[in-house]
Amino acid sequence: MITDRRLISTVTEIATPVQRFTAIILATLIAGCNLVPPAFGQQTAIGIAAPLTGSFARLGEQMQAGAEKAITNAGALPVTVDDNCSAEGGKDAAEKLIAAKVTIATGFLCIEAIEAALPLLTNAGIPVITPGVRAGSLTDRRSKTGWLVFRTAPRADAEREAVSAILTRAWADKLFAIVDDGTIYGRELAESFRLAVENAGLEPVFTDTYRPQFDNQIGLANRLKRAGATHVLAGGNLDDIAILGRDAAKIDYPLTIAGGEALRDEPGDVTLAPGTLMIGLPEPKDAATASFFQMVEETGITAGRHMLDGFVAAEIALGAVKLHQQTETALIDLLSSETFATAGGEVSFDAKGDRTGNPYRLFRYDGETFTAIR
Repeated sequence: MITDRRLISTVTEIATPVQRFTAIILATLIAGCNLVPPAFGQQTAIGIAAPLTGSFARLGEQMQAGAEKAITNAGALPVTVDDNCSAEGGKDAAEKLIAAKVTIATGFLCIEAIEAALPLLTNAGIPVITPGVRAGSLTDRRSKTGWLVFRTAPRADAEREAVSAILTRAWADKLFAIVDDGTIYGRELAESFRLAVENAGLEPVFTDTYRPQFDNQIGLANRLKRAGATHVLAGGNLDDIAILGRDAAKIDYPLTIAGGEALRDEPGDVTLAPGTLMIGLPEPKDAATASFFQMVEETGITAGRHMLDGFVAAEIALGAVKLHQQTETALIDLLSSETFATAGGEVSFDAKGDRTGNPYRLFRYDGETFTAIR
């Protein structure tokens, strides 16, 4: 390739004065273009680890599609690997990402895979942003493990904390009850709320553990009615809560029932009673920007939660890398201190690497869909 000086010299030797002046201007512009750093994507590879085989492949493909879209839109290079939602798959994924010399990695849905990958990626100095792993132990042990991990997904205890905080405020002047189905999920949800109201100086009018997967809950409805409860937190699954609502209506008992994000599961034969409350995460249609939906239409994949989660994690990774290139500040320091604007809202991380703030909100079922009420 002819350099700018050789171009000026060559042209000025053979050209007229006007041509020489034009050539000098053109060569100067070319030289200026040559001083521009390489494009973002030519020097930056962003890793994506997701379960692309096995029983979680459908969710992994959504995460992959969202992350790849964000990365390619930015002009960077996506490097996608299959973690198979297993320890062996996580180790293999980490080795491949290291071999590909990624600057930062996103992804992972399963604790087994990310725990096997993190020691290798940390040793290689590659931070990980996971939008899928909720286990509290992942970040609670960070001071001991030194793992370079950040989490955009809510912690496993975030739902319980939100239920306790939201309902304690909302039901301070209500006659409320607390029931659960005896499962680990149901018990933990109910016990967390019970401790919160006790700490607030409140007391339920009734507590109970009911038998799950029963074709009726008329007995529970009658016990709640005799106790005078107007509201009840039910730690359980969607079908049991729907049946309780149906059976309360059968005995003309106006009962407001609240549950956790299990109420977003696919319903069975009985639908939820209108007015049922849910503490859950906003749907992508309510949480994401319009520009996100315009971009993901090109993928041909429905913009579900895991697609948005993958997109947001990749946006944060790209934002951190861009700042790193501009300031030479370490990626880990940027992720620990900056607030990142994403398609799902602003995101920042606390000292353990957990996302700050609690994304859970209160919703009311109107007979067809859940609508946010606070």
